Amino acid sequence: MKGLKRCVKFTIILSCVAFLLGGCAAIKTSNALDTERLLAASGFQMQFADTPERQAHLKTMPQRKLVPYNRDGKVYYVYADSLACKCLYMGSEKAYQRYQAIAIQKKIAEENQAAAEMNANASMNWQMWGSWYRPFY
Repeated sequence: MKGLKRCVKFTIILSCVAFLLGGCAAIKTSNALDTERLLAASGFQMQFADTPERQAHLKTMPQRKLVPYNRDGKVYYVYADSLACKCLYMGSEKAYQRYQAIAIQKKIAEENQAAAEMNANASMNWQMWGSWYRPFY
């Protein structure tokens, strides 16, 4: 019986770890998708790695990071994603500035939303509802 309980506990712990690690991967993909949406909204142009040569070159670039490159005396910003979209986003200095402005606005909106949720939770009088939560252990 003790061996069975240990096995069940071990299985539960292993399942929780797998769930959490899977959640981290989903968060990374979600963050990449958010970034790519912001880049597109800012005027960055997306190009698919539609040939084997482009796919190989895409994999050599810094992944999911906005990196400046000089070309013909001009600065361009490049964002490579060989995992999810297998594409490259490229934008000018002007597009990069729009991206920064939109990203800041998005962060402020998210902080305002979090503050509003915290205020709503703080204003809830949980004691009025009594002790309704009962753990099952």
